[in-house]
Amino acid sequence: MSEQRQQVGVWRVPCSGPGDLSSVQALLDAGELVAADIVAVMGKTEGNGCVNDFTREYASAAWCQLLAPAFGCTPQQVHGRVALVMSGGTEGVLSPHFTVFSRRWLPGANKPADTGKRLVIGIAQTRDFLPEELGRAAQIDATAAAVAEAMRDAGIGDAADVHLVQVKCPLLTSAKVSAALSRGAAPVTSDSYESMGYSRGASALGVAVALGELQRAQASDAAVLADWSLYSARASVSAGIELEGNVVIVLGEAAGSASAFRIAHTVMNDGVDAASVRALLKGAFGLDAERDAQALAGQLVNFLAKAEASPDGLLRGARHTMLNDSDIHSTRHARAVVGAVLASVAGHGALYVSGGAEHQGPAGGGPVAAILRVPDAGEVLFSSISRT
Repeated sequence: MSEQRQQVGVWRVPCSGPGDLSSVQALLDAGELVAADIVAVMGKTEGNGCVNDFTREYASAAWCQLLAPAFGCTPQQVHGRVALVMSGGTEGVLSPHFTVFSRRWLPGANKPADTGKRLVIGIAQTRDFLPEELGRAAQIDATAAAVAEAMRDAGIGDAADVHLVQVKCPLLTSAKVSAALSRGAAPVTSDSYESMGYSRGASALGVAVALGELQRAQASDAAVLADWSLYSARASVSAGIELEGNVVIVLGEAAGSASAFRIAHTVMNDGVDAASVRALLKGAFGLDAERDAQALAGQLVNFLAKAEASPDGLLRGARHTMLNDSDIHSTRHARAVVGAVLASVAGHGALYVSGGAEHQGPAGGGPVAAILRVPDAGEVLFSSISRT
């Protein structure tokens, strides 16, 4: 059997609400996108991003209803075929949208001249977790195993070729906490909102272990939300009420990929670190964000970023009040800040910025990945950006 090559398509699609897939349907009707080729969707919905943000579940349900006929399965079974990651919160200039990933396999006989490494994608999921397993070793280890599985699915053999691992993880509710306590099991916390951070943090440490950024012995239960020196530079984790296990998407590059896209990553050292983002564009893609603004607008599919308020209450030596606001949680402030910084580079606000960066980049900062269309890709089967 001849070797197959992966071809990934990426679309950034606007929406008028979490259940609005009319722009996706237009792509399907035009034949530009094939529903059965969709492997992952990353959405930004306009809820509060907190425990009670049901816009995430609403958006996931809409996608399951849309895709079920294409896969010949029930809407619930779509979750086993497509990685759906919905991140709530579009504060500030952020615009609700979906980033859609599709994948086809092309025969190796059609391999063109070597064009270097291009975008590949792999997906996996863990088992469902017991409430007392969130934020602890069980979640760390299961996430690490799922990342390794997703790397194999993507055809990535070297962890250095992974540029982003997107994880969607569960959280604790009062009902889950009560159920655990009734069995004599103590959850890591009884606070639902705090559980989001523990779940994100443990998942991020699992990514770090899988990518060789940390040794497993370093990623202990005691380190979660305690040792901020431990982090992954390529983990992006979002917590939600709509699932019980972790969903994992690995985005990277591989030689022989037939995709018309590339991906690269960097780390923002704090919430206003636009310099690192501009350096990423220059170093990885040869684009000056200001001089080449028009080219960037045509090639950039999306920035995929994490954001958080620095836990020491300072930003470059000046005091911030994000951690002390009793009306608006710090994750919402952080999304607005990083969203504005990235929008100033991209020239628009339809960007994937997720709040809560526990063990995802240095404290107060976070990883950023950029997906761009390769301008000299020649004939391709997928288009890049839905017109916004």
